[in-house]
Amino acid sequence: MKSYSERAKYSLNPVATRLFELMEQKQTNLSVALDVTEQAKLLELADTLGPEICLLKTHIDILSDFTPDLPKKLVALAEKHNFLIFEDRKFADIGNTVKHQYQDGIYRISDWAHLTNAHVVVGPGIIEGLKSVGLEKGRALLLLAQMSAHENLATGAYTQKAVELAREHQEFVIGFIAREKLCADPEFLYLTPGVNLKEGQDGLGQRYLTPEHVIGTLQSDVIIVGRGIIHAKNPLEMAKLFRERGFTAYRKRLSQNNT
Repeated sequence: MKSYSERAKYSLNPVATRLFELMEQKQTNLSVALDVTEQAKLLELADTLGPEICLLKTHIDILSDFTPDLPKKLVALAEKHNFLIFEDRKFADIGNTVKHQYQDGIYRISDWAHLTNAHVVVGPGIIEGLKSVGLEKGRALLLLAQMSAHENLATGAYTQKAVELAREHQEFVIGFIAREKLCADPEFLYLTPGVNLKEGQDGLGQRYLTPEHVIGTLQSDVIIVGRGIIHAKNPLEMAKLFRERGFTAYRKRLSQNNT
């Protein structure tokens, strides 16, 4: 197994290179999902948790009080604490439509989000549409190859097609939202949602896995934690715990594979 810093050398995209390197330097593979509806809370948590994370995951369209100056504030916090911003937009339309959804409207995602993601159900056109905007801005894309919801349809041939499309667009596609490592290509990142301290399932079909299982057994790269942190009595202390468990699992996997 190659380290994060070693894998950075294989990437064709600057976002992936930077993410690999900052994960190693900052010693964190934690992404926090700030699914909150008020921008003051979003900014407060981003500032508090920023030192512990490699990625801040947002759902910008659930904010009830979005204003055009908010992205600039998020970017400033990303620079302050050395993390990247991942807008979890899950694009799922034809190329021309997603192109405008990405660069236009009130959110103008391509102006501030280092990376975003897309379903591949539409085929390669969705990647081409997003790439036509994001590549020249130095952005990157993740493909939704698997999902954490119970009985979801992102399995089998669908998942393998996502891998094929990623290989065809390596200058823009840097990896996957997935439950496990899908191929041997060292340049691809794997981000896994649905991570908590104990395995289980919520009332709406979300399945949870532990950091050790995700990083150690399933060989993913980044743990995505939402409610397990932001609903805790002390979000910062909980973020520190997830960071420690996630990065310890990475180090253990690295040492086991290199002995």
